[in-house]
Amino acid sequence: MSHPAPSLAAEEGGLAPTRRTSLPGNLVRGALIGTVETVPGVSGGTVALVVGIYDQLIGSASELISAFRALLLGPNRIEGFKKHAANVEWRVVIPVMIGMVAALLLIAGPMEHLVENHPELMRAIFFGMVVGSVWVPLSLAGKGWTWADWLLGIGAALVAFFLVSIPSTTLEPQPWIIILAASVAVSALLLPGLSGSFILLTIGLYQPTLRAVDNLDFGYLGLFFLGAILGMIVIVKALQKLLEHHHRGTMIALAGLMIGALRSLWPWQDDDRNLNAPADDWGILLMAGLAGLIAVVILLVVDNRLAARKGQ
Repeated sequence: MSHPAPSLAAEEGGLAPTRRTSLPGNLVRGALIGTVETVPGVSGGTVALVVGIYDQLIGSASELISAFRALLLGPNRIEGFKKHAANVEWRVVIPVMIGMVAALLLIAGPMEHLVENHPELMRAIFFGMVVGSVWVPLSLAGKGWTWADWLLGIGAALVAFFLVSIPSTTLEPQPWIIILAASVAVSALLLPGLSGSFILLTIGLYQPTLRAVDNLDFGYLGLFFLGAILGMIVIVKALQKLLEHHHRGTMIALAGLMIGALRSLWPWQDDDRNLNAPADDWGILLMAGLAGLIAVVILLVVDNRLAARKGQ
C-alpha cells in the first residue's frame, strides 16, 4: 500500500503538494472529521492527515485569518482581504465544513450514548483506527531518521502520554470557562493525536457540549464558537509556519503525539484513567480494534487509488 509521496518542496521543508479532490469526496472527508471529533481520544486532525487534506486545511485557515486581519487592520482593507481570500481552497474548505457540521448534528447524540454505555468497545475500535493512522505521518516524514528526529518523536509521544493521563475534573459551564475550553479544544482538533473531545472530557465539559449540540443550545454554542475562533487564530499560523519550513520535523512530532495519545484509548481503564490489564473480554475487544485498523487501511487504499487516478 502506498500513499502520495511528499514533494521535493516537502522534503526540503516546504508544504506537501496540493492534491485535487472532488466535492463529494470532501463532503465525506468533512463528515469523517466531524464524526471522530465527537469521540474522546480521537483527533479530527488525524482524519484530515489520513485523507490527505491536512496541509490544505491549515493553509486555508491561515489565509482566512490573514484576510480578516487585513480587513480589520488595513492598510489596504478590501485589497488585502481579496488577496488572502483568493488563496483559500474553497473547494476543500466549504464541503469539508458542511460535512463536519452535518455529522456533528447527526452523530453527537448517538455517539454520547455509545461512549457512555459501551466505553471499552468504543475505545478498542478507535485504538485500532489510530494505530493504522500513525503510518501516514511516518511515511510523509520519510526515511533516514537522525538522533534528533528520534528524540523529537519520543518527546512528542511523552508529552501526549502525560496530557492524556491527567485525571478528569468537573467544571461548571460558565461563559468564560466555555470560551477557554473551546480555544484549547480547537487547538487539539488541529493537532493529530490530541483530541478536542478528550480535552473537554478532561475538564468535565464533554457531555454538556454534546448535549448543547444535540439540543441546539445556541447560547452555549455561540460562546463555544467564539472560543474556537480565538484558539484557531493562535495555533493555525504557528502550524502553517512549521509545515512550510519544518515539514519533516512536524510530521515526526505529529506521529509521536498520535502514539503517545493512544494511552487514552486503552480499553481497560477505570474512571480515574488508571490502566488495567486486559479482562475476560479481551478477545472481543481485540477483534474490535482490528476492525478499526482494517477500516483505516481500507480508507487509505481507496483514497490513494482515487488520488492516483487524478494523477497525483
